Amino acid sequence: MQKSAPLITPVLIAGCTILMISFAIRASFGVFQIPIAEEFNWPRAEFSLAIAIQNLAWGIGQPIFGALAEKMGDRRAIVAGALVYAAGLVLSSFAVSPQAHQAYEVLVGFGIAGTGFGVILAVVGRASSDENRSMSLAIATAAGSAGQVFGAPVAEWMLGFMTWQGVFVVFAVTILAVLVMLPLMRAPAPAGRAVLEQSMGDALQQAFRDPSYALIFLGFFSCGYQLGFITAHFPALVTEMCGPILPGGVLHNIGITTTSALGAVAISLIGLANIGGTLMAGWLGNRHSRKHLLAGIYAARTVVAAAFMLTPITPGTVLLFSVAMGSLWLATVPLTSGLIAHIYGLRYMGTLYGIVFFSHQLGSFLGVWLGGRLYDLHGDYSLVWWIGVGVGAFSALVHLPVRERPLAAA
Repeated sequence: MQKSAPLITPVLIAGCTILMISFAIRASFGVFQIPIAEEFNWPRAEFSLAIAIQNLAWGIGQPIFGALAEKMGDRRAIVAGALVYAAGLVLSSFAVSPQAHQAYEVLVGFGIAGTGFGVILAVVGRASSDENRSMSLAIATAAGSAGQVFGAPVAEWMLGFMTWQGVFVVFAVTILAVLVMLPLMRAPAPAGRAVLEQSMGDALQQAFRDPSYALIFLGFFSCGYQLGFITAHFPALVTEMCGPILPGGVLHNIGITTTSALGAVAISLIGLANIGGTLMAGWLGNRHSRKHLLAGIYAARTVVAAAFMLTPITPGTVLLFSVAMGSLWLATVPLTSGLIAHIYGLRYMGTLYGIVFFSHQLGSFLGVWLGGRLYDLHGDYSLVWWIGVGVGAFSALVHLPVRERPLAAA
């Protein structure tokens, strides 16, 4: 009997480590929303626009780094991403105007693209066996959530004894340190002759002519909108809209005495819950229709988000929402990337997923920017939240017509 391929490989370990650190830094930016705005007396929309530009640059950079990895090598793309990421963080620490912040966040966004899902998931996918691929992608995605667990609280903790500028510099050193994992990033899976002979242009034309690719592209928009808004604004929303943390309560007794601290913990809790949710999505993705799982996840997000806003916002509902939304948070990523690999193959998975991911980041841009803009206009986050509920329902519907079978077979 042939021995089954191992699930845990050096490539998976290295990929998880890089994603964990990259996303720990990325997930912490919402913590800096109030400190930076207060130091320079900026409107909320200014720093929100900087984070929105970061998300858009991430989306634009994703297919670029995916193509770079497929043409010049995965590790070179990751090195370039880490260097650009560190440069953006260091330059941001010297910025004293909104325009400078917004310009430097372009570099940060491109850095996240080079050390994020598009490049890493493509390497992990190619290095995984067919029976392990969905679960390997889920584990790598969950590693990004593990970074989110400690990213925001560590940033909040560091702000207690250093400036936000110092935190940015520490983060820059940290992202460069992950490059020690690169010797493990070798994807040995050979491609078949027919796949090797297919050019990137042919693969792109084939995908662009397929209506299912357009539906997947449109459906990923709401994921980015919701994740971008919550990551950037939920700590501030909790700080300003949540009811008080009462002395003598459970939260107060474990050291969470302010709504600001609760906001950082909420982001961490979302990441923690997402580890289980993403792994479950990967396990289910090997056994059930990915498009139906995606439709179910977006429908569940719609219900959870609507219920949160329709009930009084208290410390208890913040924690419940964080766990519920966290279990659905990045569960879409292994299913979406796995769906692309299943339909269009592995050879150009990084580029094809990167283009779909642009839709995700376009949604992130709008979610982050609208969050700040509509807050300044209306004084709260209610309208932008309900827009997120609507686009979530749209994504639940748009996945249903996807034709879930390999394009070559079709």
